[in-house]
Amino acid sequence: MRKIFGILFCILILGEGLKAQPKYGEDSVNCVINLSLYREYYKQKNYDDAISPWRWVYNNCPSANGNIFKNGPTLIKYLMKKNPENKQAYIDTLMMIYDKRIQYFGKQGYVLGKKGADLIKYSPSSYEQAYSILGKSLEMQGNSSEAGALLAYFKAATLMEKNGKIDKQVVLECYAKVAEITDYNLLNNTKKEKYYNQSSEIIESLFAPYANCDDLIGIYSSKFDNSTDDIDLLKRITRLLESKECTNNSLYFDAATKLYSLSPSALSASKMGKLNVSKKKHSQAIDYFKQAVKLEGEDKIRARYYLELADAYRISGSYSTARMMAFKSAELRPEWGEPFISIANSYASSVKKCSSTDFESASIYWVVVDKFIKAKSVDASVANKANKAIATYSKFFPNTEQCFFEGIESGQTFLVECWINEKTKVRTRD
Repeated sequence: MRKIFGILFCILILGEGLKAQPKYGEDSVNCVINLSLYREYYKQKNYDDAISPWRWVYNNCPSANGNIFKNGPTLIKYLMKKNPENKQAYIDTLMMIYDKRIQYFGKQGYVLGKKGADLIKYSPSSYEQAYSILGKSLEMQGNSSEAGALLAYFKAATLMEKNGKIDKQVVLECYAKVAEITDYNLLNNTKKEKYYNQSSEIIESLFAPYANCDDLIGIYSSKFDNSTDDIDLLKRITRLLESKECTNNSLYFDAATKLYSLSPSALSASKMGKLNVSKKKHSQAIDYFKQAVKLEGEDKIRARYYLELADAYRISGSYSTARMMAFKSAELRPEWGEPFISIANSYASSVKKCSSTDFESASIYWVVVDKFIKAKSVDASVANKANKAIATYSKFFPNTEQCFFEGIESGQTFLVECWINEKTKVRTRD
């Protein structure tokens, strides 16, 4: 209380100077007094005492401070919970606050997202109005759309479909739109990644009943044309098919190929690489992964594309180049264990190529295990996977008798030759 009286005393002393500031309106002193009072009570979460001075500034000097409209919804929701019998009146007030915020402080697309999300939350029967508000918000905000607005928009779309206002195909297109924006933010908006992950999980659960692979192929096969230049359509087709793990068909392959030709990006190049791997077109896959590396500017993501390139080289039998690409991945992301797991897999894949005797085969597993040990030493998140692999591959080490006939014993340094050409320590399985 002393703090509040101190604030009021300072305001009264400064009253004459405040009159010269037009944003406070004609009654500058009362505006600043009430603004300061409500903010102080609000910070203390004393919403009962904050309501009256907040209402005064909202009605008499709304342009004084943007916090009037940022804090207003919290106060109204508090009253709504406290007096549920007046819920509809409070919802109407909430909507007016958002409209007035746009009037005085702009940011229409962002604020409409907040408005629509609250409307569908507190008044689900207003789904049609919410769908319209949120659709406009997403159109204006694009990739800047908030996670809450994306979830609310898709929820409104499902209610529209259930009530016969739109058909299933529109729901699919709404899903493709919000999924694309969500994916963008999961890659590029690390500060809010948690919120996009949370909303994505709920969106996926809402979407689950709406389509299966056959539905999607049936709907979009008639829409797809190899000569199309409609990038948005191609993105919708590929995103929807991916969402249902429906990528092993000609529609997906043709749409993804066309999309990449029209709008090449690191992400689309990576997808094309994986698609060609699944079709055993290894040289084409390698070319696409190279493009992904070339087009990506973010080191963390680029490291992942280098790893995909390494795996493509390994599958094609180019083990030495695979290791080189994995090392490039590790250089960009030294705290990541996956590049060393990739190298271990390349070593294990080349056992037949690099050995003519049982001992030579068994000795390669020493360097395989070494790389799994390295992986978990730099990255605790892969420890489980690495430990399982170590337990499996250690069973293939030479036994003591094999080492004896080779003139070596446990603990000695040993050079594994062939393309690997790496020193390791002798170990036995017995």
